[in-house]
Amino acid sequence: MAISICWNKIEKLPLRLHIFIFLIYSCAPKPQSIKPNEYGLQVVQKTGTLRYIVAADSTHAMVLLDKKLAPFTTAFYYETTDNFTKQKLYKKPKAYVRLEAANALKKVQDTLQLLGLNIMIFDAYRPYTVTKKMWEIVPDDRYAANPANGSGHNRGVAVDLTLVNLANGSELAMPTPFDSFSDTAHHDFMQLPSDVLANRSLLKKVMEQYGFVALSTEWWHYYLPNPKRYELLDLSFKQMRKVVKK
Repeated sequence: MAISICWNKIEKLPLRLHIFIFLIYSCAPKPQSIKPNEYGLQVVQKTGTLRYIVAADSTHAMVLLDKKLAPFTTAFYYETTDNFTKQKLYKKPKAYVRLEAANALKKVQDTLQLLGLNIMIFDAYRPYTVTKKMWEIVPDDRYAANPANGSGHNRGVAVDLTLVNLANGSELAMPTPFDSFSDTAHHDFMQLPSDVLANRSLLKKVMEQYGFVALSTEWWHYYLPNPKRYELLDLSFKQMRKVVKK
């Protein structure tokens, strides 16, 4: 896997810092090469590889949202059997995203709180292995990511979320429940009560204001553009806890 370093920025530093950076970089453990999977994709499966990538480019860091967005709520349906797979896909999940996405979500939250609202996250980072399981059950790229491409969730730049009342945490009315694979969940479906349309529109407006893109077929799913800037990850939540600073 190619690791990019901003040499143009390093060149402007004093010579003594050049030497220091060279020594640190040359002595840093090098990750083993990543063998392409059956789809020809390179998927990070070791914590050491992600550490190396982040050491080379800190913008690739994964962030735990627990403190970044506190207070906020989560509802991890994939931790239970109450999801479209009818399987428990996660063990002790946490909401992780890339640094860029975390900073954008903080701006989203700040804006919503001025309106007396907050966000509830259904899903954020998702291991690549889970994406493969989902595709086996729903091989429809309107509602599940094709593992031949990977998901924005696997890259840490996608989030599934809804709006809640800041005072009591109650969910605002939306077109469908989470993961309802129907036309009603599409952004262009308009045969809905006015309050539901307003809530969906507000979420979309604020998310887009801070750089997220809406998935046309799922009112809850948003992602940052050009997701392939970031690596596909297949680290369990247990592994992720060892890598991400609390």
